[in-house]
Amino acid sequence: TFEGEEIGPIGVRYKGSIGAFLFCTDGPNPFMPTGAKTCTKLSMKLKINWDGSDEEFYGVKKVQLHSQNLDDTKMHERLGYWMFREMGVPAPRSTHARVVINGEYVGLFALTEQIDGRFTRENFDDGTGNLYKEVWPFDGSGNPRTEDEFLDGLKTNEDEDPTTQIISGFAEEIAAASPEEAIDVIAEWADIDLLLRTFVVDRAIKNDDGALHWYCLPECNPHNFYWYEDPSSEQVFFIPWDLDNSFANHLNGSTVGGFTQIADPWGEVSHNCEPFPFGSFNLPQRSAACGPLIGALGTLDAEFDQLRAELVAGPFSTESVNEQLAAWTAQIESSVSEAAELYDDAPSLEDWLTAVELLEGSLVDARLTDGR
Repeated sequence: TFEGEEIGPIGVRYKGSIGAFLFCTDGPNPFMPTGAKTCTKLSMKLKINWDGSDEEFYGVKKVQLHSQNLDDTKMHERLGYWMFREMGVPAPRSTHARVVINGEYVGLFALTEQIDGRFTRENFDDGTGNLYKEVWPFDGSGNPRTEDEFLDGLKTNEDEDPTTQIISGFAEEIAAASPEEAIDVIAEWADIDLLLRTFVVDRAIKNDDGALHWYCLPECNPHNFYWYEDPSSEQVFFIPWDLDNSFANHLNGSTVGGFTQIADPWGEVSHNCEPFPFGSFNLPQRSAACGPLIGALGTLDAEFDQLRAELVAGPFSTESVNEQLAAWTAQIESSVSEAAELYDDAPSLEDWLTAVELLEGSLVDARLTDGR
């Protein structure tokens, strides 16, 4: 039910990978979640068209509700996606949702827009193309992905005898290019300025659990992103996803930071492009700039700095960020307070307000860096 309008039945399931269940089950190893649910909230997906129908609710077929259990501020997703969109990057919208199940208030969630065919139709000139989830165009050795690998990540047009010609061509031509040719080749397939805008924001918000973190467990791969290919222009577009752990590494001592922190600044490589342990848990990672795409984009220092200055003067400025946080704090304060009164695992109002203040303070220092 939303604003008095009701729909049902619908499909409901918990969603997310290890991070979504961390410290939320009663199994012996919190980093390998098993057993019964122990947290009041877990991230959920509501499937309006659960029985294969074309039914929609306010124009959507799926609703994403993210628990924000690892985000003390409850602001990471909303602020991060807002910043991407303010810089012209195609990114989902996110807001807060007060969730009631069977008449019982269970807490505050991030309501984040599903990336699907509806999203592509709203955000691209021709939104009928292929959408791929978490398939980077190159493997850990810099080789183009195979057609089967791309098709495994396909989220639209699955039943229409799809071809991966566009994204495969993008990967193959970049892989075949010399370092001197790479930028020109990328520009034939993608908007260089838009890609740089994406990663300027990515670094500003320390989205260290995203496409620039190559986890090697044991194969090296990034996650939390989509690629979209426009069939009319034959251009590819990057879409950021899953920002719940963004901003965390602006704060020293963050628990999440032990897992997600990226060792290398933007465009730099280390350990001769071999996997190496890093962070408080010594998880092996590989430098993102070892790959042909990020390696080439990382050479555009002047362009990066120009966009970084635009970001810091605009949506990342103290005035802009604090204005948004103040407005959103006022919106959700009563819901945070209510959850704190009901549930032991919900943050107190005082702790939450302190966390938001710490976030604001950490970004003051972040603005003084070069953003890499």
